[in-house]
Amino acid sequence: MEIYKIYAGGEFIATENKLNICNPFNGEVFAQTYLADKAVLEKSIKAAEKALPIMKQLPSYKKYSILMEIAAVMKSNERHLAEVLAMEACKPMKYAIGEIARAIQTIIVAAEEAKRLPGEYLSMDWTVAGKGKEGWVKYFPIGIVAGIAPFNFPINLAMHKIAPAIAAGCPVILKPASSTPLSTLEFAKIVDKTSLPKGALSILPMDRQAGNQLVTDERFKLLSFTGSPEVGWKMKADAGKKKVVLELGGNAGVIVSKTADIELAVAKSVMGGFAYSGQVCIHAQRIYVQADIFEMFSEKFAAAVKMLKVGSPLDEHTDISAMIDENNAKRLEEWVNDAINSGAKVICGGDRKGTYYPPTILTDTHKDMKVCALEVFGPVVCLEAYIHFQDAIDAINDSSYGLQAGVFTNAIDEMNLAFSQLEVGGVIINDVPTFRVDHAPYGGIKDSGLGREGVKYAIHDMMEAKILIKPY
Repeated sequence: MEIYKIYAGGEFIATENKLNICNPFNGEVFAQTYLADKAVLEKSIKAAEKALPIMKQLPSYKKYSILMEIAAVMKSNERHLAEVLAMEACKPMKYAIGEIARAIQTIIVAAEEAKRLPGEYLSMDWTVAGKGKEGWVKYFPIGIVAGIAPFNFPINLAMHKIAPAIAAGCPVILKPASSTPLSTLEFAKIVDKTSLPKGALSILPMDRQAGNQLVTDERFKLLSFTGSPEVGWKMKADAGKKKVVLELGGNAGVIVSKTADIELAVAKSVMGGFAYSGQVCIHAQRIYVQADIFEMFSEKFAAAVKMLKVGSPLDEHTDISAMIDENNAKRLEEWVNDAINSGAKVICGGDRKGTYYPPTILTDTHKDMKVCALEVFGPVVCLEAYIHFQDAIDAINDSSYGLQAGVFTNAIDEMNLAFSQLEVGGVIINDVPTFRVDHAPYGGIKDSGLGREGVKYAIHDMMEAKILIKPY
């Protein structure tokens, strides 16, 4: 069993509070790390304060070279990093390898963006008072960043906090999920061998009391949280004066028009609905299919879902494995049973075994069922028919969430209508809402979040504008 020390203020340390990490597929403890307490966090904050003036002065070429060095080392260790990720998160290897590749890409994008930080020239003579003056807007690092990352994409979503912070010139303290801290601790090993100033990065699994200080401590100038809406909005209420970016949950919708390529829509929807057991914020949870093609789509979709290979996350051929823990699998079982008791029908799936919940398709659901109204965060999809395209748009909008939506159509008017009317942060045409590239703006409205990630957009949040006005 490998022992991982935590990374506090540029040092690897152990604490008295041990944290066992188990593989959800078989329940075996395969690694051990430690929890940081308030004293360790305080040490890390003080190290970050010392690193802040150095980070503020770090030239772009230096930040670029550090980030590119990190990306290169990750690339050379891609297989090992993917195996660690697969074990701790029970993520099938095909998806684990993909996440490592995305994390590397996120870092490379941050390296490039470090060379084009925002700035602006303004003429002042738009008014009489401004005659003979000019303005220069420059952006400065905001200060120490607190990042809280979730279990489902433990390395790439951490990179969406760490890499932009480095590019912006901000020290960052990251709290990984307690169930999946190893990927980021592996990352810390790589960072520690670079010339990034010590104290500019800490990776601290924490207990709840210490973790809450990331929210309330005024020495942090920005909090970036990815997780559940219930937790995220409570953090915003407790965060005081600091800037807050929230990437929260969803119950993403898909529209399949009768003009769509059905084979494409089926194939994409299988991936969108069941990749990583649906434990994805932009998981395709609600699929609305035009009534004329509903029966055909339903048959093809169910047949394709039944072909998914179940097994160990370390098996290269596995499509779907266990969920992160048995409590989540039991929660899903309860929600599906409640839906069935309220009239929903099971097209396939619905029989839990321990931490494994099978790919499940429901129909005859309604908006008040938990499987429709809440974020299911599991391998369950609600499949329903609609008559008019506007009906499908209205159904997707009839939700407290608004993260992303997918629309399969080959009609320009439907594309335009979806883009203008869907109440979400992103509309994906002829693909599922699960689609994301890491340099694009990403985030939601309503209960799905506040602000946008995507490397450039995160960097802008991590910097403050200051204007210089002078005579010319």
